[in-house]
Amino acid sequence: MPRHRSRIALFALISLVAGCFGGSHRPEPPLEAGTPRADAANAVLFRAIALVGTPYRYGGNTPQTGFDCSGLVGYVFLDAAGVALPRTSSEMGDLRARRLDRDNLQAGDLVFFEDGRRISHVGIYVGERRFVHAPNRGGTVRLDRLDDAWWTDHFAYGKRVLD
Repeated sequence: MPRHRSRIALFALISLVAGCFGGSHRPEPPLEAGTPRADAANAVLFRAIALVGTPYRYGGNTPQTGFDCSGLVGYVFLDAAGVALPRTSSEMGDLRARRLDRDNLQAGDLVFFEDGRRISHVGIYVGERRFVHAPNRGGTVRLDRLDDAWWTDHFAYGKRVLD
């Protein structure tokens, strides 16, 4: 029965990524199907969503050991798109890549959050104002909304590393 529920949850998340659920925000520009960026973004999204439920572990960067936020992002991008990223969220935030506000995010973009004046957290945007991330100790990889209070207050910017 738990495996059946996992498949239902995965199907619901995939439907969400595919845009089957409406929203009240300005829609993201669509990715042109069949382009290298769209293919890489889809691979990243499916890999990230498949890891929902993996335990959080500080310094973790594999499904077997668990993930911290940057470990999750680095693992997914390397495994699904062959893109090697720096190890920490702060270093990822320093990447020379297109910087985006929340209304211009596309699936597969990185989303960065700051605590004070420094980048302290990173996730993968999946569309419909949602992102996948490894939030904190004692938690698991999960899907959250950019519009939730803490994330809204701490959102710094997005970056497009898949171009």
